[in-house]
Amino acid sequence: MNMLLEAFTKALSDQTRLRILLLLVGGDERCVCELTQALELAQPKISRHLAILRETGLLLDRKSGLWVYYRLHPELPQWALDVLAGLQTGSLGQEPFAGDGVRLAAAERLDTACPACD
Repeated sequence: MNMLLEAFTKALSDQTRLRILLLLVGGDERCVCELTQALELAQPKISRHLAILRETGLLLDRKSGLWVYYRLHPELPQWALDVLAGLQTGSLGQEPFAGDGVRLAAAERLDTACPACD
């Protein structure tokens, strides 16, 4: 995959898109409803940013019935993965990123994030 640096950095320039990407670092696949709960944002806003990330080539989606699941594109170049991993490390303990992870983990433990993900 040939990821253009300019497209990559533009995708990272929006805080909502950055928050989404940091929740997907590590290979986890997430449903839109899980991301909505973790980020505490409206579903249309999350979906708009997911579409931009998909069009940029950073994400792949998979439909399962009415639900859509997103993950990092498995063919992202290593430099892009390294940048995302570094950003995730740099975001540790910083809001809103730390809260996103806490809310996602809490929803997973309580099975409340997504009725389809159960």
